[in-house]
Amino acid sequence: MNRLQDRVAVITGAGSGIGAATARRFAQEGAKVVAVDMDPKSGQAIADEVGGIFVRANVTDADEVANMYKVAFDTYGSIDIAFNNAGISPPDDDSILTTGIDAWRRVQEVNLTSVFLCCKEVLPYMLEQKKGAIINTASFVATMAAATSQISYTASKGGVLAMTRELGVQFARDGIRVNALSPGPVNTPLLQELFAKDPERAARRLVHIPLGRFAEPTEIAAAVAFLASDDSSFMTASNFLVDGGISGAYVTPL
Repeated sequence: MNRLQDRVAVITGAGSGIGAATARRFAQEGAKVVAVDMDPKSGQAIADEVGGIFVRANVTDADEVANMYKVAFDTYGSIDIAFNNAGISPPDDDSILTTGIDAWRRVQEVNLTSVFLCCKEVLPYMLEQKKGAIINTASFVATMAAATSQISYTASKGGVLAMTRELGVQFARDGIRVNALSPGPVNTPLLQELFAKDPERAARRLVHIPLGRFAEPTEIAAAVAFLASDDSSFMTASNFLVDGGISGAYVTPL
């Protein structure tokens, strides 16, 4: 399929996990990929692999966010897709009783403020061309509580979901669709690190998934490609749950 033929896609957090898988999927579907990451090694590697360009940017810095879109536009002449995917889930973000204010603020900056900045800076390009698709990575925990507490992460993803709805409604008549992607637990380096550090905590997540496994990054990338393509042309301000059935389950049989 070439659903994204010649469309320009900017992906944050493109160096690994869902971002890298999405860069590959977008390229397979014909898109021109701008891979954005803090790590120049992994970011450049994925850009080279998919025949795109790499831009190093700290997505919590307004000037760097503005520059990454400028580089994308100056290189390719348009910005058709923005996948705002960068995020963190550090171990010091835990129960509200133990999470310090510095950990709270750091997660909010990376997971929520960055999405605000990315949307704010890309929308003028899309308004000028009267079209565009924005996909913001939320999480199933924006819809229901996590099995293991991560208070700032959960709150930040709830903020992403609420902001996405508002933007989707506000810019619908301008030809711009804004949707939230809410994955369940995904087999990424972040989750693998959790398994290594705290197998019991990680296993508690698995028991709640009706499909009995974690998602693969390629499965989430397929959902992002759908939201970026015209196949989802009547979707905006939506929460697209790709969670293995978690949000539909009351009790999961073992």
